[in-house]
Amino acid sequence: MEANKAVFIYSAELEKYNYPPEHPFNTIRAKKTREIVKSLGLLTGNGRSEVPPVPAERLVLKKFHSARYLYALKTSAKGQWDTEALGMGIGTGDCPVFAGMYDYSVLAAGGTLTAVKLILSGTAEVAFNPSGGFHHAGPEKASGFCYINDVALACTILAEEGKRVLYLDVDVHHGDGVAYAFYDRCDVMTISLHQNPRTLFPGTGFEDEIGDGQGKGYCVNVPLPIGTYDEVYMKAFKAIALPLITAYNPDVIVFELGADALAGDPLAHLCLTNNVYAEVIEHLLSFDKPIVATGGGGYNINNTVRAWALAWGILTGTGSGSDMDHAVGGVMLESMDWQGRLRDRAFVVSQTQREMVVPVIEATIEAVKANIFPIHKL
Repeated sequence: MEANKAVFIYSAELEKYNYPPEHPFNTIRAKKTREIVKSLGLLTGNGRSEVPPVPAERLVLKKFHSARYLYALKTSAKGQWDTEALGMGIGTGDCPVFAGMYDYSVLAAGGTLTAVKLILSGTAEVAFNPSGGFHHAGPEKASGFCYINDVALACTILAEEGKRVLYLDVDVHHGDGVAYAFYDRCDVMTISLHQNPRTLFPGTGFEDEIGDGQGKGYCVNVPLPIGTYDEVYMKAFKAIALPLITAYNPDVIVFELGADALAGDPLAHLCLTNNVYAEVIEHLLSFDKPIVATGGGGYNINNTVRAWALAWGILTGTGSGSDMDHAVGGVMLESMDWQGRLRDRAFVVSQTQREMVVPVIEATIEAVKANIFPIHKL
């Protein structure tokens, strides 16, 4: 595999900020991912480099978020929280007020926008911001641990530059903030594979949510049943996402790489290994398009950082991952489980699990094809 010009977006500045200790979202994941890729010699050399994020400017943030919302976010972070802010989702259990909340959100979002600039300038073919991927935030709403929607902003800026954008979201939760941002547009196609919204937050992302007006057919949702495993996930991806990406022929791909679809995540119920993410990335690379990749969900920290490190290796063209399977380090991962490899072991799938999952996946594939494919002459 040919090496790509690849940029890892990170700065120690990000380490200054933390959600409350009892909160599931842990900002340390980016730091740990960087430690692994650095230890494997994958941070620099052979076309790879590291670039610090630049905080997003308010003028740019206003391309998606309202001035009223940004003001409430900033003043709440300074201790001036009120019921108006609460009405915008700021100060809830999911989106608590904490010290540095605004500064962290703006810096993390700035990392994704830094990646966009590098892609647009041709400096990078692949840029990965593990601190990004806040796909639930709305124009005036904090939601699902997300305050500033960096991926919606990235798609917006790329579209403003005349690019056809493919947004792919493999986070276990529906990428609602991005899907609805472009629901009536055809210059950004959104594809989200996620756990069935009847069983998981945010309760949206059904097969019949396909866009409106000019955007009809450009919003693609693939809800997956509890217990979905690698083989059937890839069956859905190949049957739906690959033909649509080919037909759409984007200029650039924005990829939200939430790792909470992995088995063992405490907030969700899919049964994937990180081999799925590796295979998805290999398919994306085959389109030979620039890729802006971000982090996202992922609440089993060890599994998440291993998945992101593996993803970075494949995004950079290092290889299939087998050549990265030397000691990652049990100390670094703070775990003695499967410490010598980035790739997960394959899971044994029971016949009962197959019988529960396969018919549902097949029905979903047929429903999405019926709703979407004719629009794209597929």
